[in-house]
Amino acid sequence: MRTHADPILFDVYARLEVAWGPQHWWPGDTPFEVAVGAVLTQNTSWSNVEKAIDALRSSGALSVKALTALPETDLATLIRPAGYHNMKARTLRALSAWLMLHTPHGDPSELTDADLQGLRADLLSVHGIGKETADSILLYAAGRPIFVVDAYTRRIGTRLGLLPENVTYDAAQRYFTTRLPEDVCLFNEFHALLVCLAKEHCRARPVCLACPLKQCCPSADVSPPTRQAASLSTMSERRSTP
Repeated sequence: MRTHADPILFDVYARLEVAWGPQHWWPGDTPFEVAVGAVLTQNTSWSNVEKAIDALRSSGALSVKALTALPETDLATLIRPAGYHNMKARTLRALSAWLMLHTPHGDPSELTDADLQGLRADLLSVHGIGKETADSILLYAAGRPIFVVDAYTRRIGTRLGLLPENVTYDAAQRYFTTRLPEDVCLFNEFHALLVCLAKEHCRARPVCLACPLKQCCPSADVSPPTRQAASLSTMSERRSTP
C-alpha cells in the first residue's frame, strides 16, 4: 500500500483542486439516498435522478423499510423520470433487501467491518448492480476506500497518456489505487474532480482552452475552441453520475 501519491497523479489532483475546490460529493441527505442515487443515475442525467428522488421523498418512500414495502409497480411509477424504471425498481428492491440482510438497520454507512473485496463481490451479486454502481455505493454511501471508475475517468486517463485505449474498468481502477494513498476523502474528491473536468473541458469533443490540465496534457489542443464546438459538446454530453 502506498502512503504517498504518485507525483503525476498528485500534480493532476492538485491542479484540479485549485481550479474547482471541494465538490462535496455525493449529493444526498442520507447514505441510503446516496445508494439510491447511484442506482438511478445509470444511463441518465442527474437532473432526471433528482426528479425521481424528489418523487420518492414526497411519497415517504426514501428509506429502506418504506421502499421495500412499496409495491414494485408503484416504485417504478415514482422513479419513471430516471428512465428504465421497471429495471431500476427491481434493482432498488434487491439492493434494499441486501442492505437489510447485511446491516442492522438497512443503512449503507453500517457496512464498515466486512472485508472490502468480499463485500464488493457480494454487492455485485445483487440484481442490476455493476462495478461502477457498487463502487459508488461503497465509497460514497458506505465510506469505504475504493476508487470509482467511469467513462470520464478512462477518457481523461487516456488523453493524459496514463491509461491505454480501451482500458478495462479493473485495470483503470488498479492504476489509481496502486498509485494513491488508501484514503476515502482523497478517492471521493479525486473522482468528483475528474467528473467536473470532463463536464467542463474533457468532453467527447474537448474544449482545451482554460483547462487546468492543458499544460501537462499531451492531447491538449492549443487552438481555441469555437463557441459552436463547445455548444455541441455540451449538448452531446450525458452523465450517469451526478
